[in-house]
Amino acid sequence: MFDLTEFPKPQLGEFKDLQTLRMQPTQESPLMVSQTLGKLLARDTVQVELIPEKKGLFLKHVEYQITSQHFKISVYRRYSDFDVFHELLLQRFAYRMVPALPPKRMDFIEGRRRALGRFINLVARHPFFSEDELVKTFLTFNGSDVQVKMRDACKKMGDEFMTNTIASLAKEYLPADIQAQFSSSRELIRNIHNSFHKLRDRAEKMAERSKENATDLLMFGRELSTLGSDGSPIPSLASSQSTWGILRQSLKGLSVEFALLADKGAQQGRREEDDVVEKLNLFLDLLQSYRDLCERHEKGVLHEHQRALQKYGMMKRQMMSATVQPKEQVSVEQLESRIVQQENAIQTMELRNYFSLFCLHQETQLIFTYLPITSHILGAFVNSQVQGHQEMGAVWNDLQQKLGCLFGTPMSPSLSTSNEYAALQAKIQSLRRD
Repeated sequence: MFDLTEFPKPQLGEFKDLQTLRMQPTQESPLMVSQTLGKLLARDTVQVELIPEKKGLFLKHVEYQITSQHFKISVYRRYSDFDVFHELLLQRFAYRMVPALPPKRMDFIEGRRRALGRFINLVARHPFFSEDELVKTFLTFNGSDVQVKMRDACKKMGDEFMTNTIASLAKEYLPADIQAQFSSSRELIRNIHNSFHKLRDRAEKMAERSKENATDLLMFGRELSTLGSDGSPIPSLASSQSTWGILRQSLKGLSVEFALLADKGAQQGRREEDDVVEKLNLFLDLLQSYRDLCERHEKGVLHEHQRALQKYGMMKRQMMSATVQPKEQVSVEQLESRIVQQENAIQTMELRNYFSLFCLHQETQLIFTYLPITSHILGAFVNSQVQGHQEMGAVWNDLQQKLGCLFGTPMSPSLSTSNEYAALQAKIQSLRRD
């Protein structure tokens, strides 16, 4: 048995020190990314506006006005500037989610503008990009030689592995089951990506239908107007009691309401496109950049590491052969020097591999931080539908009353429709009480 008298009794001051120590917050691991969706979205909002084409000596080019709320400045960029910026981002942050650029040739220039806007906003809101010198240069530099300026900045800094203070210690922070965590997260994110892709396709079809509906309403109104504007005399074969002459005069005025309905329908389509489809595309761009990052990790860092190990093994075999069958001393010393260099290269590749896993773990956290954007998308979808139906409903009601006045017949809902409406209202009230 232990003799408790052997241990000195703790003094009151020691209790206080222990209590103070327990009350201190534990230092969070650098591996953890403490972000919320609100914080990410608040980092910056960048507007990308199309500037009318400028005619050069031989061809025209398109410019974009880039306005950052964070830096409170507007600059002008061409697609080639975006292209160089994207290339340098991949060099500087090879182990991070770098969104893809839209292709230079697109059928619709507006589609490219939207895609460039999504790209720069994802970059500007990324916690490891937003304050980097390369990003600052792209968003704030006003000179004409922005590409040279960006290349110089990237050359001075090197890639993130060279500048990150904990890059060489990444292995110490990684959980033991990092590979298992990575595999399960990757599979889940792949499934999320597939589902959001289908949601985006449906939302695009709904927005397109709203625009088509607007066109149909406009054409419907124009046909009524054409019908009412027909000044052909009524033939004698028509009954003397025929009211067609008066009726067709009334039809001309209906095109105003249908034009208004068409305008509301077009607004509905634009809202669905801007507020719903665009948000879905933003998140899809992020998810795709995660998939691209996973491929870079497997085909880049891991592949290079394996090649370095194979080269090292070959050198070791050559060294053993040279030891068994002595050759010129100079060639043996050269081989030893190359082996040392290869060992250093392997050590660097191993460190890069762990840093790549470290960054992948952080980027995976960012994907899950972005996932609550689903509620933003659903909210935008519901709001656009409510607003659209309310606005168009008001015009339909006005049209209903106008028809009653024009043609002298009350345009009231049928009895069955009224009963169904009343039953629906009663059900809603019941659900609210529950």
